[in-house]
Amino acid sequence: MSDASLAPLSPHSFDREAAAHLLRRLQFGVRPDEIERALAEGLDATLERLLTVQPESAEFQRGEAALRQTAYAASSIVSLKSWWLYRMLHSSNALREKLTLLWHNHFATSYAKVNNVPQMAAQNDLFRRHAAGDFHELLHAVARDPAMLVWLDGNANRRRHPNENFAREVMELFALGIGNYTEHDIQEAARAFTGWQLRDGAFWFNAAQHDAGTKTVFGKSGQFEGNAIIDLCLEHPACPRFLALKILRMFVTDQPVESLIAKVAAALTRSKLNVKPALRELFASAEFFAPEHRVGLIKSPVDLVVGTLRTSATRITLPAAAEVLARLGQDLFEPPTVKGWEGGRQWMQTSTWILRWNFATELIDGRGNLATLRSELWSDGKDQPDAWELAYLGRVQPEVRASIAMHWESTASMTAEERARSVLRFLWTLPEYQLG
Repeated sequence: MSDASLAPLSPHSFDREAAAHLLRRLQFGVRPDEIERALAEGLDATLERLLTVQPESAEFQRGEAALRQTAYAASSIVSLKSWWLYRMLHSSNALREKLTLLWHNHFATSYAKVNNVPQMAAQNDLFRRHAAGDFHELLHAVARDPAMLVWLDGNANRRRHPNENFAREVMELFALGIGNYTEHDIQEAARAFTGWQLRDGAFWFNAAQHDAGTKTVFGKSGQFEGNAIIDLCLEHPACPRFLALKILRMFVTDQPVESLIAKVAAALTRSKLNVKPALRELFASAEFFAPEHRVGLIKSPVDLVVGTLRTSATRITLPAAAEVLARLGQDLFEPPTVKGWEGGRQWMQTSTWILRWNFATELIDGRGNLATLRSELWSDGKDQPDAWELAYLGRVQPEVRASIAMHWESTASMTAEERARSVLRFLWTLPEYQLG
């Protein structure tokens, strides 16, 4: 095995703790029964299920369609946020929704400027359609996406006055990263994208505004138009590494070491930038399950809120959940800049920690209209919190485990519901619950 290959996890190492780690990273929260299912199926079968699009229930399809129609009819971005939250909470394809979120952040586009609900929904559909697919197809589709054309001023990109916004972002933020292009490359690429505009809400190649002259990008010359520039970016040796870094920060660690970046970049190169085979290799690797990568990612607001609600709540008020996310700093469809949400330690400012604590305690106490805890949490016959500890916290230090056990014993005289609420309050307000 070459140094640039990820080492497969030994089959006997896929234990209950490893299954919980896998599911916490690949979906939004995890329930004890989901851990048991993954353990029974094994790693390979679990990955096949999670990476393959599963059929949705008729109930889900009706609910999703109704919420989308409401968003369109009212031209309401709040309703569109509710639609996407419904998908995250109830879809049979949690990993696809998580990848959709990855691409939403990667190609950060905000309703604040686009101001068009159907266009934002269509872009979200595009990310979902290509979620684990060929990055070539995704980048080409994004370049023609109406919301992106509005967001990066496509109509202002004219032959005599090239607008550099899209050319710059496709290199800096979408495909290569800073340091892998020159200002001259951007200027020349901008000329290639002249005439890529929007008319009647759809992509339009305005030939009259296209600069058909010779351009030189990355040392190569030709009468390039936009598609050729995108292909040059996709062929650039920096592209697999740039994508590897984004994937690792989403699913493994916010500070990946160079050797791990190189291995995932090599997997993407072998798959010709097809995301699914590279993800399968990563998620089945010993590196993914390494002790230093377990319970080490700070949960994004979406991971925290959607994960908690999906596994523990019912009668969820979707607009209220969207508002919680906005307060915590991750307002869906409205990323703060073209760079998206930085994530990592930026999620845990002093003010947001207090808001995270408030979210947990208000849900447990039943205050407000956000959601109701599932009664199964106190009526399923559990007589110890081990399953909750594994699902909600994963690996913890012995002293944390001892404190959980002590709290459990101290609640023995309570009713089942009181005991459940007390233990959940204890678990959800631990600093360890902020990590996934």
